[in-house]
Amino acid sequence: MDDSEKDFNLKVVLVSFKQCLTDKGEVLLDHYIAGWKGLVRFLNSLGAVFSFISKDVVAKLQIMERLRSSPQSEHYASLQSMVAYEVSNKLVDMDHRSHPRHPHSGCRTVLRLHRALHWLQLFLDGLRTSSEDARTSTLCSEAYNATLANYHSWIVRQAVTVAFCALPSRKVFLEAMNMESTEQAVEMLGEALPFIEHVYDISQKLYAEHSLLD
Repeated sequence: MDDSEKDFNLKVVLVSFKQCLTDKGEVLLDHYIAGWKGLVRFLNSLGAVFSFISKDVVAKLQIMERLRSSPQSEHYASLQSMVAYEVSNKLVDMDHRSHPRHPHSGCRTVLRLHRALHWLQLFLDGLRTSSEDARTSTLCSEAYNATLANYHSWIVRQAVTVAFCALPSRKVFLEAMNMESTEQAVEMLGEALPFIEHVYDISQKLYAEHSLLD
């Protein structure tokens, strides 16, 4: 475990997703990326079991960082400006059945992050509201089946389900959030998750309005 993983604190994620939202309901991509980086550090701190998610997320975050540092960076300041720019300039593939011509478009990349965020949101909420003896494998599987499983092949779904059986206890998950106590971790989750959910809901609505959810 490197220093970035040891230094993970749930407060960092809370702050990032708070700063992600403007008064006008825009989703600022720099803070969105920062929030996701915090979530990746959390997943990595729990070992290799989440590598199938975190490796893919890291690759997507790198694409978004390249877009944010490109000559077109101004168009990628917010989720809303990105969607408007890519849709109007036909830089996003609207027909999911054809071979993608823009596999690294911002809209396609954020859609993958968006789906993963929904899974993690449901899983963390399950950790927050469950009893001390709750099985994390069950909580994680339920969240996965309601979200990412819909986009994975049967083979991947089976492999993931088996991997979840090796998940540590609820107590270990809460301790990995590096709060002073597990009670504080639960309290901080209660504060952070509404912001994550709000970001997800705004993104979902925006993508639906532009027929980008597929």
